[in-house]
Amino acid sequence: MNKEENFINTLFEKTEESKETEVVEPRTTEIVNMSVGSIVPNLKNPYKYREEDMKPLEDSIRENGIIQPLMVRKDGKADVYEIISGHRRFLAATRLEMTEVPVVVLDITKEESDIILVDSNLHREHILHSEKAFAYKMKMDALKKQGKRTDLTSDQVGPKLSAGEISDTDSASQVKRYIRLTKLIPKLLAMVDENKISFSVGVELSYLTKTEQTNLFDFIQKELCTPSLSQAQKLKKLSQEGKLNVEEISSIMKQPKANQVVTVKIPDDKISKYLKPTATVKEKEDFLAKAVEYYGKHLMRQKDRGAR
Repeated sequence: MNKEENFINTLFEKTEESKETEVVEPRTTEIVNMSVGSIVPNLKNPYKYREEDMKPLEDSIRENGIIQPLMVRKDGKADVYEIISGHRRFLAATRLEMTEVPVVVLDITKEESDIILVDSNLHREHILHSEKAFAYKMKMDALKKQGKRTDLTSDQVGPKLSAGEISDTDSASQVKRYIRLTKLIPKLLAMVDENKISFSVGVELSYLTKTEQTNLFDFIQKELCTPSLSQAQKLKKLSQEGKLNVEEISSIMKQPKANQVVTVKIPDDKISKYLKPTATVKEKEDFLAKAVEYYGKHLMRQKDRGAR
C-alpha cells in the first residue's frame, strides 16, 4: 500500500468527535474591477465546462454584466491572481472580449482556495463521476497539506480527518471509491462518465495497472463489449496476483455474463413421465441435455440426406 492509499484509509477512521470543516470566511468584501490579463484559472480545477451552460451565461452577461463577482487570491507571482470561484464567468467574459471583471480578493492560502473551489461546485445539478472523483481528491490533498493527521499513532502532526470534512453527502466508503476512480486511465474514466461502464465496475478496474487498463480498453474497442462487475473483480484479482496479461483479459471478457445466459424453463410434467419418480434435478437436467444432443444429431442427419 502506497502513502496515498494509506492516507485515504486512515483519514476516514471514526473519531469520538467528528470535526466539521471550518468555513473559510472572506477576509475582505471589497469589490474591485480587475483586468482579465491579471487573472489565471486554477489549473487543478476538476470541473468541466458544458457548452449548453455557457451560451445562456454569455447571453446573461452580455445583457446584464457580471452580477456576482469572481473570488480570486494572490498567486504569489507579481500582479497575478488565481480564480477561487467563477471559472465559468471568467471564460464567458473572455469569450465576450471583456477587458475587466468584478472580483473580490481573498487573503487565503492555496489550500483554503482549493477547498472553496471544490465545495462551491460540488452540489451542482449535473456533475460527472470524474468531476466528483478529482474534486474529492483535490480537497483531500488540500486538507492533508494543512497538517491533518495522516497516521494512527502520532498526535503531533495535527488532528485526524473525518469523513464529514470531505463530503457532507457521501459516506466515507463512497468517498474512497470516488477517489479510486482517479486511478483510471482517461479513456476508461470517460466510459464511466458516459455510463458505458458502471461506477462499481470502474472502481474495480482502477486497481489494474495502467498497462493492463490500456490492454483492456483495446479489447473493449475491438470486441465492442464492456466488463460486468463479476468480470471486473476477476480482472482485479489476477492483476493483484501479477497474472493479468492480454490472454487472460481476453479469456475473462469472453465469458458469458449472467444476464446473457439464456434460461429455458420446462414444466416438470413434460419430462417426469420419462424418468423414475425419484429422479433428482440434476438427473432431469442431464436427461434434457442428452435429449437435445440426440435430437440435434437427428436434425443434422436429415439435413445431410436432403443435400444428397
